[in-house]
Amino acid sequence: MDMFIFICLFLWSLNGVFVADAVKSESVTEGESVSLNSSFTQIQTHEEMNWKFADFLIAKVDKNKESKFYNTAEGRFRDRLKLDHQTGSLTIINSRTTDSGLYTVSSSERDTINTINLTVYARLPVPVISSNSSSSSSSSSCSLVCSAVNVSHVTLSWFKGNSVFSSIRVSDLSSRSDLLLHLECVDDSYSCVLNNPIRNQTQHLNNTQLCHTCAAEDHIHCCGFTEAVIRLALSALVGVATVAVLVYDIRSRSLQQKKSVQKYPSNSD
Repeated sequence: MDMFIFICLFLWSLNGVFVADAVKSESVTEGESVSLNSSFTQIQTHEEMNWKFADFLIAKVDKNKESKFYNTAEGRFRDRLKLDHQTGSLTIINSRTTDSGLYTVSSSERDTINTINLTVYARLPVPVISSNSSSSSSSSSCSLVCSAVNVSHVTLSWFKGNSVFSSIRVSDLSSRSDLLLHLECVDDSYSCVLNNPIRNQTQHLNNTQLCHTCAAEDHIHCCGFTEAVIRLALSALVGVATVAVLVYDIRSRSLQQKKSVQKYPSNSD
């Protein structure tokens, strides 16, 4: 009997205690709408549901299934919230980076609190590629800089084809982020990419005015080598011809001397 009473008291003490589900994550780019799922298939009769941002009550579906919105959290959600009366899901219209944070939904008839971690990323600008005029590189090399302004929580990378050549991580808001690239020559396989976990912006290196191309470099090397070979071959031919003329001249003089001796023998006898 005592054990039965203890179990009853224990179960009664659990009444009204909420159990939190695992935190779910949502990501969106600012300006887009995002729907936060309540995880409930349908609101029950006389059920009341509350949505909170951090500790601020921002929206409610009351027992009459009417939506109520509260001008809390410094009024950041004014005229930007919608509630689904069937499921209790909350939609944020025209999202802003300041909307990032933890959202919780609770029910008067259920013992579960659902938590959603929302991250709103700023729109990404297209990175800009320019010549690095401050570089002290020699005239035979090429120095480029890829830049992005007013960005945070992004990665700025140089790619060659599909492979990362170099990259930097920008965590805090930066007025300007630069990534240098030093090369002997460039081709159209290089690109600069700015990305966050859900979006990316790419700028391809196709302005040959910034650097001489590798094709032109190869042509210069090729033609220079060919010209050197031709010059060497011509020099060798001239040398061989000169030697041949000298040999011919020497042999001709020798034959003439022999003929002279045979035609006019010595009269000493």
